[in-house]
Amino acid sequence: MARHDRLVMLTTLAVLQVVTIVIGVYAMTTDFSLSALTSGSSPTKPTASPAEGSSPVPVVTAGPVLARLPVRSGDGPLPTKGTLTRQLASALGDKALGGRVGAVVIDTTTGEQLFAAGADTAVTPASTTKIITCAAALASLGPDARLSTRVVQGAKPGAVVLVGGGDPLLAGPAARPDYPKQASLATLAARTAATLKAQGVRKVTLSYDASLFTGRTKALGWKPNYIPDGEVAPVHALTMDVGRQDPRFRAPRVPDPAQYAADAFARLLGKRGIAVAKSVRPAKAPAGAAELGRVDSAPLYALVEHTLTRSDNDMAEALLRHVAIKEGRPATFEGGAQAVSAVMQRLGIAQNVTLDDGSGLSIRNRISPNALAKAVALAGSAGHPGLRAVATGMPIAGFSGTLGNGQRFTSRDSKGQVGLVRAKTGTLNHVNTLAGLTTTKDGRVLTFAFMADRVPVNAEPVLDRLAAIVARS
Repeated sequence: MARHDRLVMLTTLAVLQVVTIVIGVYAMTTDFSLSALTSGSSPTKPTASPAEGSSPVPVVTAGPVLARLPVRSGDGPLPTKGTLTRQLASALGDKALGGRVGAVVIDTTTGEQLFAAGADTAVTPASTTKIITCAAALASLGPDARLSTRVVQGAKPGAVVLVGGGDPLLAGPAARPDYPKQASLATLAARTAATLKAQGVRKVTLSYDASLFTGRTKALGWKPNYIPDGEVAPVHALTMDVGRQDPRFRAPRVPDPAQYAADAFARLLGKRGIAVAKSVRPAKAPAGAAELGRVDSAPLYALVEHTLTRSDNDMAEALLRHVAIKEGRPATFEGGAQAVSAVMQRLGIAQNVTLDDGSGLSIRNRISPNALAKAVALAGSAGHPGLRAVATGMPIAGFSGTLGNGQRFTSRDSKGQVGLVRAKTGTLNHVNTLAGLTTTKDGRVLTFAFMADRVPVNAEPVLDRLAAIVARS
């Protein structure tokens, strides 16, 4: 491809990314041959019926997002296998990758494996785990699902219950506007107060129900410093500002996100003219209780894009549990892992995926490059439009997310592919992974996964070079 054409492609990518963020349009750039989501379902209908005595599963669906957009076919000629193999094999010999490396390149259109080296080796995936979690969430819940936080009537007169819906992006009173637009605790307080005043109620006792998620709040394989350092919050179904004490800063995370959110809600009700009794305690919401107020999250496809672009650990853990609920499993780390595995089997990815969490913080997770690349390829294929957000949510080299920090794709061997690679990164101690997709110089969409979990120092530049080789092929 001529230099001018590649610059045009790069510019187009950048412009479309900005448009997507500003207006929330769910569309992929033409360079990756991904069309807009077209499926939809009836608005605000719960996706599952609650069990007797339990709170309703707070997931609702919305209508179609956007009509289909014309896109390039992405079926240009395949790169020469011999050349691709020789270049990748040479780069994989870099000592920075350490003692265990897995790599695979797949033709997105046909699923044909173009290159493989340790492709079925189970490797610690780090944050590329989120690709699997997000793909399972989209396949199970549907891309239009929303997470609902509600207030319902309590068991006694004058009692109300704040019911957590498993939306860690629920915005607290100090949160600033962000993309995607978040459900707001202040809005919920305003709606609840209006309903109570219409009923002639000016004073209430408030409790909160965070029982939607169960089990441990910290995963096996998490390091003790993750929560104090702000990498993730304890996992609760009622959380605001992803458990941050101050939404402007990653740390500190609050030790009890549910209590923290409920106390903030009590103060917001007070500002709306509803007096709240001093004690705010946990309690189970009565089955079938009348709803006094409700706020819904952005659609799931937007939550997935956010999760992948920003590598949001808290949202990934919430999605893991929502998959568990939808698939009839306990809303725990273990139940979520089992549910994700079942969904991936339905998608044809049945081997070499073992999870202990949804975010990839756990050092116990294992995913093969082949499984990871297949999941990305499904998201980029015409046969699975509901998974498209996995592809559109991946950071763009040199522009967004964990690939836009000015430290990736900067070497002589990779910087020429800025804007032409879209991929999810993964980083833990001695672990570097990269999985995504790109369009070759002749217009063929290829999917790749490069994974190393015995890295002596930092192998990110080598992974960038491997992705650049695919893009140049």
